Amino acid sequence: MGIREINNKEAWESFLLECDEKTFLDSWNWGEFQKREGEKVWRLGVYDGNELVGAALVVRVKARRGTFLFVPHGPVGESKILEVLIKKLKEIAKQEKASFIRISPIWERNEENIKAFRNLAFRNAPIHMHPELTWELDIRPSEEELLMGMRKTTRYLIRQAQKNTDIEIVKTQNIEDLKKFNEIYCQTAKRHKFVPFSLKYLEHQLCSFLPDNQIMIFLGKYKKEIASASIAVFWQGTGFYHHGASLPKYNKIPVSYLLQWEAIKEAKSRGCQKYNFWGIAPDDSKNHPWAGLGLFKKGFGGYRKDYVKTQDLSLSWKYWPTYIFEKIRKIKRRL
Repeated sequence: MGIREINNKEAWESFLLECDEKTFLDSWNWGEFQKREGEKVWRLGVYDGNELVGAALVVRVKARRGTFLFVPHGPVGESKILEVLIKKLKEIAKQEKASFIRISPIWERNEENIKAFRNLAFRNAPIHMHPELTWELDIRPSEEELLMGMRKTTRYLIRQAQKNTDIEIVKTQNIEDLKKFNEIYCQTAKRHKFVPFSLKYLEHQLCSFLPDNQIMIFLGKYKKEIASASIAVFWQGTGFYHHGASLPKYNKIPVSYLLQWEAIKEAKSRGCQKYNFWGIAPDDSKNHPWAGLGLFKKGFGGYRKDYVKTQDLSLSWKYWPTYIFEKIRKIKRRL
């Protein structure tokens, strides 16, 4: 096997189109987003002879605590590609003076895949970068069938919201509406004690996916005021619930339920087969910050997917201050 960099968007996207396990974090446009953020990107193809059998989007991350290489929700392909890929990543890391390699695998959490990383001296990262446990819904059935597959309370609240003339769902791709989303997003972050992404970060995402019509903002209004909002990405047959926000004073008004349902219907109208609700809390973590959000997502029906935990490969002593800092941060956030 060998590694070659892929610089052709069509070739990259065509290969991923044939792969089952993937998210928009593997997409060409996510790489373009990273470039807008000032990061360096490599799109590596793993070849068996002349056949492309694997791919990995690699991002150089320059953080305050040092530089590392990151593979978001990758690599795409079978575990046999890992050894040759890591050899290439070590070469890049040396050139970029990176102290470690971090991978958020898109592989099912099973003994074989975990062992593949262990055999190459990886260890579980102190934090996760992207969801390791997600909730998905097969949206190929009819709308009525999807409604009947939901939790009874969820279905009832959607129908109540549809009857409520004070509730309105607006679908938009306007950057000015992104600012409206950001206002309640920042309030949500303050309430739930997490660090929000900056408005510029959100603008870069919008501008990266917009040329291919792969992103949309949903604004849920109650009596003309935005009560709930989300940003969804639609890529290669799946709709992804990526960012969400809401105002607590409208918790008893089912705006968020109708908002999510409209996003699912939008995914269906685009020909998507799945809807990915993104991260949920582990079942045994009732005190987890995402516990309530996970309960909300599961109400729409679906199934969970467990990926191998985020993996780190230390390349220098400089990794360990980062490890300790992130470990402490995880404990403080109860994640």
